[in-house]
Amino acid sequence: MNATAWLSSSLVRQFPLAPRRGGRSLTVIAARGEKVSFQACVRVLDGGPIGVCAGADAPAGLSVEVRRVGYVPMPHHNTGTQNDELDGVGFIPGYVPDPLFPESEALAVSGEVTAFWLTVRVAPDARPGPKRVRVALTFGDGEKIRLEAVVRVSPVVVGRRGDFHVTHWFYADAICDWYGLDPFERAFWPMCEKYMRNYAEHGSDVIYVPVFTPPLDGVKRPTQLLRVTRRARDKYEFDWRDVRRWIATARRCGIRRFEWTHFFTQWGARRAIRIYEKRDGRDRLLWPPHTGATSNTYRTFLSQFLPALKRFLDREGLLGASYFHVSDEPGPHDLVRYRKARGMLRELAPWMKVMDALSHIEFARDGLTDLPVPVISAEQEFVEEGITCWAYFCCGPRGRHLNRLLDTPLAKIRGAGWLFYRFGLRGFLHWGYNYWYKSQTRQMIDPFTVSDGTKWPGWAFGDTFEVYPGPDGPIDSIRWEVFAESLQDYALLQTLEVERDSAALAAFRGFDSFPKDAKWYGTARKKLLVDAC
Repeated sequence: MNATAWLSSSLVRQFPLAPRRGGRSLTVIAARGEKVSFQACVRVLDGGPIGVCAGADAPAGLSVEVRRVGYVPMPHHNTGTQNDELDGVGFIPGYVPDPLFPESEALAVSGEVTAFWLTVRVAPDARPGPKRVRVALTFGDGEKIRLEAVVRVSPVVVGRRGDFHVTHWFYADAICDWYGLDPFERAFWPMCEKYMRNYAEHGSDVIYVPVFTPPLDGVKRPTQLLRVTRRARDKYEFDWRDVRRWIATARRCGIRRFEWTHFFTQWGARRAIRIYEKRDGRDRLLWPPHTGATSNTYRTFLSQFLPALKRFLDREGLLGASYFHVSDEPGPHDLVRYRKARGMLRELAPWMKVMDALSHIEFARDGLTDLPVPVISAEQEFVEEGITCWAYFCCGPRGRHLNRLLDTPLAKIRGAGWLFYRFGLRGFLHWGYNYWYKSQTRQMIDPFTVSDGTKWPGWAFGDTFEVYPGPDGPIDSIRWEVFAESLQDYALLQTLEVERDSAALAAFRGFDSFPKDAKWYGTARKKLLVDAC
């Protein structure tokens, strides 16, 4: 078989028609307790198509997972970004490497790159020193190509990330709709747990609890954990059994913090949210959809629900590990309505602290939100005023800013954890762990062919979800893996007690000015881990 093969950094997308970028050997450095990734790539020069199987052998203290890199169509580049800040220039429109299928075999086509993603997990008690990972690519005719990666294991043991929390909004309705399940039926829970486990394994430690159907991005399928019964006019009873099960499932997966449903509608707290009662096997709204946010109807409900919520949180030991919301992404024109809604919550639940994704600093200056979550392009203003905050990005900002889109260079994504650490943020929020819908509808898309919610250019390719739905659970994306390793970098910087204003972080000047080259991160990690010894 006439073929060429090479090993590549995990921070280089291997587009099908891209030139060879890598060599027959590769060296990566890792702390004990970390995972590191690289790629094994092959191009058949003539003949084929032919099957190829990737395998890897690792010494004691290391384990290796091999996955096939899949490709998804991207019909255009995302807008608002200059070419030197884009990946795939010259290959898009075309196919972008992203899903990581749990397979070690592929069909290699002449002239195209076939890639495998290798994840090496280093045990916390692994012996330091160089470890050789031998990679074999075996073709259907029996021919083999052998490659070798060296993992230099540092004596450093990476600690658990602390005092920085991460949430990605988790959509139970998407899991139900994709797999043909009813919300919270018996078959739902094992599938949900697989997604929660994946979520936690990639560094997210706060999960959204749909105690009520999330008032996010349109009218959603009712997915309300709390069973509400109206016994008489304006008299409600609450059954917490499914809420308790959601919490227990998340805790079993390693998730320790919880984000509760927004109490008012998105983009400005105009309305009460949609809350349902199950009657005659159907979900029936407790009040009309146009009911006002601070109406007597909704106030009466909250005056009974909020004390019941407090009792539940106290019983379960959750109050100190919970985050509460008013309304998602209010703007300056929503200030009066937001103030009124926040005032009602303060009156009915004075114990409650709230956080919201919002970028208008007046909300924080006026004390309307206890923990603001500004978009990263506005974050510096909050930091300079000494306001404790999280940060978020979604479809924007684009251009030179940090993001995680299908054409965001992977090295740029890897900068996330370094930036969060450098600027002392307390957390990160993103809206799309598994939003597999056409924008603001209940109509599902095929995530393997649609990655913009059908709303490009307003919605960006690669923003709406981080995992793909597999037959038996989540399929990771390259973007999700690289972001998780950036959070691991955060933990390493914290473990080594790197000063935020040290020379090691001097290159991180802002969320639009930071290293965006794959070699920089390899060199920086090497220096950190060698100097620590």
